[in-house]
Parts: sequence; C-alpha cells; structure tokens
Amino acid sequence: MKTESEYSNKKILVLGLAKSGFAVAKLLKKMNSDVTVVDSNPLEGNDEAQKLLDDGFKVITGSNDAKLVDDSFDYVVKNPGIPYSNELIKHAQEIGVPVITEPEIAYSYSDATMVAVTGTNGKTTVTTLIQLMLAHSPKFKKSYYAGNIGIPISDVIQKATSDDVVVTELSSFQLEGTIDLHPHVAVLNNIYSTHLDFHGNRENYIKAKMHITKNQTKDDYFIVNWNTEEWRNLAKQSSAVIKPFSDEQELTDGAYVKNDEIYFNKEFVMNTDSIQVPGEHNVQNALAAINVAKLFDVTNEDIIDVLASFKGVKHRIQYVDKFNGRKFYNDSKATNTEATIVALSAFKQPIVLIAGGLDRGNGFDELVPYLKGKVRNIVLYGQTADKMVDAAQKADISSITKVNNLKEAVPEAYRQSNEGEVILLSPAAASWDQFDTFEQRGDQYIDEVEALKGEN
Repeated sequence: MKTESEYSNKKILVLGLAKSGFAVAKLLKKMNSDVTVVDSNPLEGNDEAQKLLDDGFKVITGSNDAKLVDDSFDYVVKNPGIPYSNELIKHAQEIGVPVITEPEIAYSYSDATMVAVTGTNGKTTVTTLIQLMLAHSPKFKKSYYAGNIGIPISDVIQKATSDDVVVTELSSFQLEGTIDLHPHVAVLNNIYSTHLDFHGNRENYIKAKMHITKNQTKDDYFIVNWNTEEWRNLAKQSSAVIKPFSDEQELTDGAYVKNDEIYFNKEFVMNTDSIQVPGEHNVQNALAAINVAKLFDVTNEDIIDVLASFKGVKHRIQYVDKFNGRKFYNDSKATNTEATIVALSAFKQPIVLIAGGLDRGNGFDELVPYLKGKVRNIVLYGQTADKMVDAAQKADISSITKVNNLKEAVPEAYRQSNEGEVILLSPAAASWDQFDTFEQRGDQYIDEVEALKGEN
C-alpha cells in the first residue's frame, strides 16, 4: 500500500454507505482526507453509519439533499448503484465537483499488481478463477480478489503489498466513475445489452465498460473475447497488448479451443471435459482466466487443478443438491435474458425453470429459441410473470404455472419434475421487486430446496 495518492489530503463527500462506502470512507480518512459521509437511510438500524460516527466521522443520515455538496469539496465518491440522476450528483456535476466511485480511490492507493475483470456475464467466475490460478504464480506472494464480487477493494488493498496481486471484478456502475484507474491486466469477458435503464443506452454502457482499458499503455495487457466482430473492434480502442481468447476459432496468440482441447499460443493445455462446472460459457470463462494465468507463469498442471476442482460461484449456475433423481441449480445472478440463455445452454437434461422478477420494461422473446425443446415446465412469479408467460407460450412449453413468490415456486417446480431433470432458478430479471439483492433471492432458493429435501 502506498503512503499517499492524488486523493490524499482532500475534502471528499462519500454518498451512500453499504460495504464499499463504509470501506472507502475509512480508507480516505487513513489518507488524511476530510471526509463527510451522506446516506439517505435513517441512522436507526444503520450499522455502518453508527460505526463511522463512533469513529469521529462527519455523518449525515436520512437525506441526500443537493445542498449538502458545494464547491469546497474536491470530489464526491458515490455508491456505484446510485444513478447520475440523483439530485446531489447532478448538483455536484453542475458546480464542477468530480463524481467518482470506490475503485478509483482504491487503485490510486495500491502498489500491488492489479488485474481487473469486466463483462456482462461471467465476471465473478472469471475473477475467482484468475485469483485461484494466480495463487500458484511464482511472481506473487499472495493473490487476492475484490470488487463487485462482494469484497470492497478499499479493504483488500490495505493488506496487499507490492509483492501481491489483486484481482478485481468491476461492474459498469463502478467503471463509469473512474478517471485514472489503470490495471496492469484488464479482461473484457463479453458485452450484451443490460443495465440500459441506468446508462440510458447501449453506447453509454459500452463506454463505461471500456473505462477498464482507457489508461492502459503498451506495457499492459487487454484480454478480450474474440467471438464477435464488435468485441474485436472494441479491442482497437486499447493501447495495451491484446491477448484474445475464443472457443469458436483457432488463434495464433492467446487461448482457444480446437477439437475439445484448450491451447494457449498453440501449446496444448488441457481437455475441455476436465472443467468441472457445466456449460460452454464456462469454457469461455476458463479461456479468459488461462490467458491471465499464462502471463504470470502458472503451469498447466496448476491450471488443470483449479479448473478440475472449481465447482462454481455461488448464485451463478451453482449446484445446490440432488435428491429423488433431480438436480437443483441456483442461478439467481441471472438478472437478464442473456444470463438465462447461458444457463439454459449449459444443460443437456430437460429443465424445469423457475423465473421472474423486476419488470424493467423489456420483453423475453430472446428466450424463446432456448426454452423450446429444452424447458418442459416453467414456474413464474414476480412482476415479469405475465410477460414470461407470453414467451413460454411461444416456446410451446407444456406446463406454465404462475405463483406468488419464490417460496411457492420451489415446491411447485418439484411437483412438476421427473427423475433425471434439472430444477433451475434462472430468473432473467433483477430481484428488486421482492428481494433486496440477487444474493438474498439465491439464498432463499437454497433454503427452500433444503426444506423440500427434508420433506421428501
């Protein structure tokens, strides 16, 4: 960890607490900055705010009035999920106060090697695989992961030294609020259309994602999925050394698949069937991780060991249990249709699908070809249930059932299932109509499966 950065000894307002806001406030105080924390939630029950008050921070709760920021502040650090339409954020921008996010601060204060991962789908899996692989690298003492994976970067960089590597998962929300962020290795796993309600349009969403490489130089590396022309063209925006990966074409450089075998720079690494987690998308995730691992001299043996033992990230096509011939998978992190398509494509067995959630205004016709012939029964709940009924009917699904909530959906899906089938929670929608987070939704699914097993 460095002793100071460009954000040291500044006057900074932190807007929004939760994990990242709490962590960055503590880090900024360590950097001798004058920190004011603003959180719209009341003080009662706000543990993070109370802890900061006890530590002597200036904390304002129950409001995020625009007048709380003026031109005496050097920066506003906002919680990534707070939209730029927020009145305080709009006012800060109008008076010329830069608005940034927690990764910008954390990266500026770290002298560890930084690897950053973004993409619409697979970020958490790729981040985890890279961290596990780099734990075997002779280049580093320790390997950490942080970021959108659920661990604030501001916490981790206070432990990581110049001998270590920190692998960070970065969302578009986080990346949009960065200025000088400069990872040595950046990974673009894929880009589909999502979060358009936040970013306004796909162009803005892509622009935010590409912040991951905007400060890279010829001494850095940009790992890019080579499967589409769009993603190949995006690579041209980077000044870094491009290391592509693909499961659709043979490459002269980087990781690729040929005849169910994985190669890196034409060298055989392993067979694809050695990868423990199901699905073609996880082959792509493995290729991205291998590209990074090979930059830091991780052996094929260690790569194989990681991929053969890794059983998946929680809430992302996570294997939950098996009983009475049915396998249960938790894909609560599938908050868009693209992620659910990935999940449906991962299985060869017939599927009983549980889906539904927050209505963001989009339709679900994209799912129809992937539902057809693969999903035998579907159980729907939440705001999007009626829209998804329409998609299910177009896919000629034999049984379509609507229930009130996830608690009702799990036993209903079980009743409709047969031996040898997969019961899959893959909502294709955000969780916020009935849950605070997708993690909470996935945890309830796991609990309901455990309860169901106890009854059967």
